[in-house]
Amino acid sequence: MRAVFLASLRTYSRRYVAAAVAVTVAVAFVVVVGILTSGARSGLMDGLGAPYRNAEHVVSPEGWPSSELDPAAVIAFTERHGENASAIGRATLPARAGSRKLSDTTTVGPIATSQVWRWQELSSGRFPARTGEAAVDVYAALAEDLAVGDRITIGVGAAAADVQVVGLVESPSPPAQASMYVTWPQLLLWRDHLHLGSVAVRGEVGPLPEGAKALSPEAFTAERLTHVQNRVDSLSVMLLLFAGIALFVSILVIANTFSILFARRLRDFALLRCVGATRRQVVRSVRREAAVVGVLASLTGTLAGVGLGYGLIALIDALASAVPMGAAELPVPWLLGGFAVGLAVTMVASWLPTRRVIRVSPLAALRPDAGVDARTRTGLARPALLLVIGLALLEVAMDRSSTALMLAGGGTVFAGVLLFGPVLVPRLVRIAGAPLGPTVRLAAENAAHHPRRTATTTASLLVGVTLTIAVLTGMATWRTSLNEQIGRDHPIDIALTSPKGPLTTDLLTRIRRTPGVEQAIPVYGAVAQVAGLHDPIPVVAAPTAGQVARDGGVFARVEPGKIRIDFDAFGKGLTPRPGDRVTVRAGDRRIQLQVAVGTGWGPAGVVAPETLATLTDAPEPRAVWIRASTGADPARLGADLDELADPVGATIENGLRTWESLDQQLQIYTWSALGLLGIAIVIALIGIANTLGLSVLERAREHAMLRALGLTRGQLRRMLAAEAVLLSLVATVLGTVLGVGFAWAACETIVKPALRDATMHVPWLSLGVVVLIAALAGLLAAVLPARRAARVSPVAGLSLD
Repeated sequence: MRAVFLASLRTYSRRYVAAAVAVTVAVAFVVVVGILTSGARSGLMDGLGAPYRNAEHVVSPEGWPSSELDPAAVIAFTERHGENASAIGRATLPARAGSRKLSDTTTVGPIATSQVWRWQELSSGRFPARTGEAAVDVYAALAEDLAVGDRITIGVGAAAADVQVVGLVESPSPPAQASMYVTWPQLLLWRDHLHLGSVAVRGEVGPLPEGAKALSPEAFTAERLTHVQNRVDSLSVMLLLFAGIALFVSILVIANTFSILFARRLRDFALLRCVGATRRQVVRSVRREAAVVGVLASLTGTLAGVGLGYGLIALIDALASAVPMGAAELPVPWLLGGFAVGLAVTMVASWLPTRRVIRVSPLAALRPDAGVDARTRTGLARPALLLVIGLALLEVAMDRSSTALMLAGGGTVFAGVLLFGPVLVPRLVRIAGAPLGPTVRLAAENAAHHPRRTATTTASLLVGVTLTIAVLTGMATWRTSLNEQIGRDHPIDIALTSPKGPLTTDLLTRIRRTPGVEQAIPVYGAVAQVAGLHDPIPVVAAPTAGQVARDGGVFARVEPGKIRIDFDAFGKGLTPRPGDRVTVRAGDRRIQLQVAVGTGWGPAGVVAPETLATLTDAPEPRAVWIRASTGADPARLGADLDELADPVGATIENGLRTWESLDQQLQIYTWSALGLLGIAIVIALIGIANTLGLSVLERAREHAMLRALGLTRGQLRRMLAAEAVLLSLVATVLGTVLGVGFAWAACETIVKPALRDATMHVPWLSLGVVVLIAALAGLLAAVLPARRAARVSPVAGLSLD
């Protein structure tokens, strides 16, 4: 059988090239998923997890975010570990630059003298090295008009300290950002004002502070990130989703290719049995051939996937410079997994077509094999059962919000559709081709006459289209819903609030003329004292907030009898608490209001217009709420507006910077998914070209017969092109229906548990582009096979076996 093995490799080399291509692209897809996921995780660690990138453990509150660590215990814990620990937190302190008072929300955080723990990025100057030196965040420096060499007084009374600005730094981690940074010994001067949220530790953790837990840096970062998304780990979901997709696509592409590859060899296997080969010898020969193809193609796919994965990361960085895709580590488990999947699926896919031959007598195997007709009761039972099981799994997945069950259910439903393909696809092709010309009708009838071959040919494109539609629809739904959620949390880009005096019309005009301002509205109210707050605040009503608010002005629609206060503007220790009834006094008028909280509009209380009318008869402009134009620089716009606010004693609340930071995290997910989707589309296009080419190769005698009956070369080429386009359109329509359905299931399973107010969003323009690309892909896939088929003369074609 060794001679048969070598002869088979030589004789069917062209067919094995097609099989090797299928294995290569499938394995490459698995590897690319691993590399892009590693790059996305690295990008998140470079941002959110920057302070912990060199840590082995992160100590944080056990009940976060509802609980905090005792600062004294954290300080003692950090001091005990010395150079092996770095505390992350900040203190809110008054600060002055000479005689000029800085922002009331000036925050001071620690900056390490050791390179290991220093996560801030130097923009100019140098890092602080001793007591009396400070580095200022570049955004704060722009807003406060600070530069290297300036002297700042931080704190008041006995706790006041003079520091010199020796550098400007960028802070890539929003939760750990501060206005300025000093060395740890300097920061301990204000220990009574410190809020320390976590400690990065190297080596042994030892006894933890009371109420603390120790996590890995990756787990800690994931916890913080999932909290923003209502405790849904989007990166892990994306990893599981695309890992399942990669495995499914790999199995399907390889199995389809080998199904066509061995279709013509069934008679060869039967003939070997007739001349004396045993069943074991035939199986062993097939396994050897498959092993050679599988090993070489899997190795090639692994190497190609590595190059393609790192190339995609570089391309994403080039196309979207604001997306911090990190340096991906080589994902060895994914490399081994991809190689194993390619080899294992190749072995299984090559053996299945021979199973029917070796189980029957050689003479029976030489007869034409009809297999199980999909139109019989036996042929319909399997896909019907799979569809029922898959739909049941999807129902349970949506009920329990289980991503794993959703993948299992979706895969089962799709498998049922593929098994039902020999019944469904030919009928759809015949319907699509009926109204057109005779060449197209001939192509449709030819496709319908071979239902299994037709269904197998469309399978690859059906996978690609279904995946593309599902991911595009799911991404559009997720992105739109998450933007709405962020808009509710940060409704105003920039709020300028003046508790000291009313804002003038001239100031509003200058604000509107500031570059980067798209729209600005004055907000009217009166300064009032709210019981429980130390200082008077503007109490305003904003019926026109929808003109600038990202949430449509929902936050400003307050019921009469309530006052909504910005939770972030007054700190987590807000007194009074939500639900309390407080006395609000404006001049000689008093009113009892119930406290509600929100975020994103600065130090002002928002009330209903009726409530404001009871507090004052002459409301004055006490705030300006601003919507920034697309692409506006948060730092530059904040600095320009701060220059206008300072002379009138107004404060600036810059929510645009927070929005930009969260948007960068969304961009990581979006570009990672698009990169994986691009690879999946390429695999689908290769798959349809591969299977269509093999299908044309196996039909050489049919084409020769048509040529002998008078079909010209041009007509043959047009017929094959029409057949490919019809198959592509049918696969696209069916894939669109399935994709939208799977996207709806994913929305119910994944998106709604994270974003309760999420609604399905279908990107019709993108779906139209997919349909057009799929039709063109089918046409291009048919060009080379059609040209090759047309070059074969009728006599030569009829002599083929």
